[in-house]
Amino acid sequence: MDSFQIFVLSLVQGVTEFLPISSSGHLLLVPLITGWQDQGLAIDIATHVGSLLAVLLFFRSDLVFMLKALLGKGSADSIIGGRQLAFHLIIGSLPAMLAGAVIYFVAEIDLRSLLMIAMTTLFFGILLGVADFYFKGSRDIRSMNSWDALFIGIFQIFALFPGTSRSGVTMTAALIRGLDRAEAARFSMLLSIPIIGAAGFAAVIKTSIEEDFRFGLDALIAGGIAFVVAYLVIKILMRWINRVGFMPFVYYRLALGAFLIGLYITG
Repeated sequence: MDSFQIFVLSLVQGVTEFLPISSSGHLLLVPLITGWQDQGLAIDIATHVGSLLAVLLFFRSDLVFMLKALLGKGSADSIIGGRQLAFHLIIGSLPAMLAGAVIYFVAEIDLRSLLMIAMTTLFFGILLGVADFYFKGSRDIRSMNSWDALFIGIFQIFALFPGTSRSGVTMTAALIRGLDRAEAARFSMLLSIPIIGAAGFAAVIKTSIEEDFRFGLDALIAGGIAFVVAYLVIKILMRWINRVGFMPFVYYRLALGAFLIGLYITG
């Protein structure tokens, strides 16, 4: 891969990972549209690791809050709140992890078709728009209960289909459960930590068994670019989401979905 390809793929991953527009769908579309060779698993893993490091850095205060609570440090209220948040992240992660393990290791289903990406882009984009328009909640993360976390976690299973958007579908579910826009985005991003980590670990294990696998300089550069871009995207999204809402992303998804259907028909 040349430097331009690495930059484009890293930029796409960094921009789309935490926006509700599907990073996996965009990463699959790049070689389809440009005719480039598939970037390979090493680049995919590296860019996801970069994105993971970005969310860990941005939400470090939440992570420290949960860690202190798990260690029993702090006031009684903070310990309860921190442990509750950690528990909700576990509940929200389990459904997609279990379903993903079945698809990835057992069924080995290939869901990466152009028509699949087009349909999921449209359908879940419309669903996000409906949730943003009709469910104007005011709850924060600390008001969540186990049913909220499980509901969001079940929705996260749909993110296994490229084009759905893990962040988009979890934000949609959080809005339906009454969280405000910023808190929906915050929980979605915190929920990305175990999911991205587990997916990356599973990919490394499976690939290491099946073939020779190692990271090269290209992968390190790609991960670094994805880290910087993802951090900036998170910062901008968290600052502006309550003002602009999710509709700009809905319009983008509708336009992208229509374009992909046209590409599928003419291709």
